[in-house]
Amino acid sequence: MEGTMNDQRPRLQLRILETTDIHANVMDYDYYKDAPAADLGLVRTASLVKQARDEVPNTLLVDNGDLIQGTPLGTYVAKIDPLMKLEDAVHPVYLAMNEMDYDIATFGNHEFNYGLEFLDRMIRGARFPYVNANIYVDESQDHREFGKNKYTPYTILNKTCRDTNGDMHELRIGVIGLVTPQIMEWDQAHLQGQVVTRDMTDTAMEFIPQMKKEGADIIIALAHTGFDSSDDGRQGAENAVLSLSKVPGIDAITFSHTHKVFPAVDFSRLDPKFKDKQGQPLPEVDDVKGKIHGVAAVQAGYGGGHLGGIDLFLVQHEGQWSVEDSQSWNRAVYDVEQRKALVDADAGIMARVQQAHEATVKYANGPIGMTSAPIFSYFALVQDDPSIQIVTNAQTWYTEKYIANSLPQYQELPILSVGSPFKAGRNGPSEYTDVEAGPIAIKSASDLYLYDNLLKAVKVKGEIVKEWLEMSAGIYHTIDPSRKEEQPLLNPLFSVYNFDVIDGITYQIDITQPPKYSPEGELLNKDASRILNLRYQGEPLNPDQEFIVVMNNYRAFGGGQFPRIQEAELVLDSADENRQILMDYIIEQGQINPRADHNWSLAPIPGNQAIVTFTTSPEAVKYLEAFPHIQFTGKLDAKGFGIFSLNL
Repeated sequence: MEGTMNDQRPRLQLRILETTDIHANVMDYDYYKDAPAADLGLVRTASLVKQARDEVPNTLLVDNGDLIQGTPLGTYVAKIDPLMKLEDAVHPVYLAMNEMDYDIATFGNHEFNYGLEFLDRMIRGARFPYVNANIYVDESQDHREFGKNKYTPYTILNKTCRDTNGDMHELRIGVIGLVTPQIMEWDQAHLQGQVVTRDMTDTAMEFIPQMKKEGADIIIALAHTGFDSSDDGRQGAENAVLSLSKVPGIDAITFSHTHKVFPAVDFSRLDPKFKDKQGQPLPEVDDVKGKIHGVAAVQAGYGGGHLGGIDLFLVQHEGQWSVEDSQSWNRAVYDVEQRKALVDADAGIMARVQQAHEATVKYANGPIGMTSAPIFSYFALVQDDPSIQIVTNAQTWYTEKYIANSLPQYQELPILSVGSPFKAGRNGPSEYTDVEAGPIAIKSASDLYLYDNLLKAVKVKGEIVKEWLEMSAGIYHTIDPSRKEEQPLLNPLFSVYNFDVIDGITYQIDITQPPKYSPEGELLNKDASRILNLRYQGEPLNPDQEFIVVMNNYRAFGGGQFPRIQEAELVLDSADENRQILMDYIIEQGQINPRADHNWSLAPIPGNQAIVTFTTSPEAVKYLEAFPHIQFTGKLDAKGFGIFSLNL
């Protein structure tokens, strides 16, 4: 931004470039499909970085976390690759990032999935600093709530910048790192007794003034957290960007965690989390300038599919730099509407990670069994589904054996198994499971179970099972049977990985009734009830009957804010991963039949006049012959999802 003719104050533009939630998608390759993928990969984002750097003289490249976990490459490097056991080993993501010349980074929650020892060893391979301010060494034995910081809480980068007249200036850029404090719940097994976390906003309130006193001209918060207005002001909030934007002294925020894109490429693609009930941006959200509560902010999606940017226009007055204006933006590597790549992969980055990539492809294609039927997740949100069924079957199989051998006191209790659709379009229309009938490889098991979760089981009563299902049923909008126009079924504010299916019982969901809980687990209507005909072995479920419910550590330790689960007694605290259990089950069975047992369904709508629609991948049409109650409307939405109708 240029000054007026009479305003001779120095001005400069600083461009902050953000990558985030790469999730080990270094190559532009889908290991689950064993095929190239033009819509993701840090090797393609790197080309956007080069373009963005060429456009302006002053840039800062940052990463916002969730780097090392999320694809078979992440699993291979962390658990299989013998080279990673060497002290001087460099993780492939850091080979790529070092080549791209990053300036600084912070941690995401998934960095802790493999434990602190592995993480601390891996980040030694990064040729750029890491900052995090709200993870502390656990010194509770000394009766201290917060001891010393586990990592460097912030740093001040001295950067030589060129102003609009070509003159050079030393700019002191303060950078603080923050991560959602829920890592203590989700990775309890790795972190308990070693570290503790603190509320992100409280942490920022403490450190930002220190950074100012130490001479920071501007301050950037790298915050691995998302946007959720319902979390504003909540102590220990998971998604705290709105609260952070109100902390005095923060000039820009790079955020992440929820895999959203902000600001959106166009308004039709802006996620509903940023909108009110009328579909307009919330008062705190400026999707045009890319600001939250007046503070420049950017979120760059998932998997390297976007490069986020914040252009800060700075002016110097009496020796002090301040933000005069800003513009945030996102650039995609792929055009969803035209279905074409917008940039090529960077050949130099590809060469750096080629060896690890080829080893991963070989590992991922290792055979483990056969399936007599295809396994897909296209309809997992509207009917019982084979991609969930195979997971719940494997969990039950493991738990039955474990209890028989090690916990005989629980042998008389029935086992229920919880599964949810991890790949049901969260990151776009290409993110669905689709395993053909025939051989099953390791990549298929990784496709079915994305996360490095550990199996857990709790003892609960039937009344909690009912509330659990009521929370899960919040994924649906309330359908009005009397309306004849199209009514979308799925609530986009509800995360697909929180749609829990519970096998071992039977039930129906009445979508004409209002939800009992919000997507955040808050009670909306204590008298609401969507769950019908809830039965165990054909008999109505007794609220006082006890069950063993098997799930993953994320849900067992509070992930998703499901009501009353944390009241439950933890009876099986396994160190075995759900994904490995799935692979072991397939290996033992040799050939599996993953067909869904249809233990749950959406209840029929009286009169059958309502036109209920939902979105999924357009690829789902190849399976429609088996489901006459589902039809493709022939339409796509703004994000490239197919719109389907459901006859209830």
